[in-house]
Amino acid sequence: MTSKFKSWGNFEMYSFLPIAFFKNEFVPFEEARISIATHALHYGTGAFGGLRGIPDPQNSKQILLFRLDRHCQRLSQSAKFLHYDLPAKKIEETIVTFVKKNQPNKSFYIRPFVYTSDLGIAPRLHNIEKDFFVYGLELGDYLSADGVNCRISSWYRQEDRSFPLRGKISAAYITSSLAKTEAVESGFDEAILMNSQGKVCEASGMNIFLVRNGQLITPGFDQDILEGITRDSIVKIAKDLGIETIERSVDKSELFIADEVFLSGTAAKITPVNRIENYQLPETRPLTEKLKEKLTAITENRDPNYQNWVYAISLEG
Repeated sequence: MTSKFKSWGNFEMYSFLPIAFFKNEFVPFEEARISIATHALHYGTGAFGGLRGIPDPQNSKQILLFRLDRHCQRLSQSAKFLHYDLPAKKIEETIVTFVKKNQPNKSFYIRPFVYTSDLGIAPRLHNIEKDFFVYGLELGDYLSADGVNCRISSWYRQEDRSFPLRGKISAAYITSSLAKTEAVESGFDEAILMNSQGKVCEASGMNIFLVRNGQLITPGFDQDILEGITRDSIVKIAKDLGIETIERSVDKSELFIADEVFLSGTAAKITPVNRIENYQLPETRPLTEKLKEKLTAITENRDPNYQNWVYAISLEG
């Protein structure tokens, strides 16, 4: 069962899961509402996570979550930037109960969110109430599995010296939103942002990888990227497969002559890039496909070597 909600504009009809966690209790999704005076709404003083859940292909009475512990740890760390002590264990327990109450039967996405929930107008993080909610929606492919066309954005990624980029802070996504809309309105699917040093950083909401001469290359943490969990998974998988993997700064020109380029993220999974600006990339992508097949097998709990990355939730009892 899902809850239908039509957004403004020419957007698709989203199917939200019927139960949300809000104000420390589980309530119908439609009843989980905040005031127009909510502090975080005005100042972007929130942080969020995002993880996928799928029905277990081998057991229809079971849901699989990918790297639940790591997602909860990152959100707990993000909450610290808001001066909010929210243990990862509490987030995990809430998400597990959330899944059991919703009884999903399709692939879905979970959005946990921490925020300054007080009503007020002074931008601050001290002496202010914080809270935590969770909701979800059905979600298939976020980007086309056949690949996307990207443009280099005119917007630049923030710097860690002026913004806590180790956290998934909601205010940071104004840049992502500007870059994404600029890309789509100029005929592309996705944007690639540079950092303040003019090096490749990430896409609007995804990390980026390229392949050159058999090497897997991705911008390192010193390039102001988000510490992506899917990115971390791909780096570990590639090394286990014996693929030489390098984390370093990447020049824009390298993207144009790469053998393969792909984006990674919880929503995007592994999405190949077909074209960047007017540079067409090779149609054959052996390394991308190998990693994609491996990651899919892991998330579906078909790889015994990575079972500790998959959290199974029984919908019975």
